[in-house]
Amino acid sequence: MAAATTLAAQRWPHLLNELTATVIGPNLARPETRTTARDVLAALLGPLTRKNCWTPAEHAGHPAPYRIQHLLNWARLDVTAVAACLRGYVIRCLGSDDVVLVADETGDAKKGAHTVGVARQYTGTSGKIDNCQVAVYLAYTTPDAHALIDRRLYLPRSWTKDSQRLRSAGVPADVGFSTKPELATQMIAAALEHAPGAWVAGDEVYGRDPDLRAYLEEHRTG
Repeated sequence: MAAATTLAAQRWPHLLNELTATVIGPNLARPETRTTARDVLAALLGPLTRKNCWTPAEHAGHPAPYRIQHLLNWARLDVTAVAACLRGYVIRCLGSDDVVLVADETGDAKKGAHTVGVARQYTGTSGKIDNCQVAVYLAYTTPDAHALIDRRLYLPRSWTKDSQRLRSAGVPADVGFSTKPELATQMIAAALEHAPGAWVAGDEVYGRDPDLRAYLEEHRTG
């Protein structure tokens, strides 16, 4: 066990380099920004008790958080393309046999009213209605491992009915209201193109949705 742990510790920096080069790197124009992206990932995987722009910067040996702030706030990144690259990377690493796609949402509590999608809504994170931002995620699971491969931000109707609020938050003009099962269906459809034999799992929010069930039955998905 100790030898296996030591081998894993030796390999993971190389795997992180591979992940950065194949998934994120092609979608960032400047090499300095690609290096910063690797530093952020390494910090997120590290044993930091708090993770904000300052702590990853200190973890990476940066004198200030400005490079990380630039990456998160101003660097141009096609997140849809990154998600597609990530999906392909995970499928290559974990394989396409005995796959279950798991849809579920999680919430992040927020204090103000300006974070995109924030509203008074239920979140399982606190187990109650709270001021929060909610997103739906899709996990790719095999008997040996699992990884998140896609995400969709949930926008309540209070947002999608307010064009000025959407514009101020930088939401694309063509984004409309979608239920959480509809967001899950979008992600499942993209994943099934690469893992057509996968099964799908989710809690009652998804299992009881007639449109999602009809989609899965139409595509002969368990």
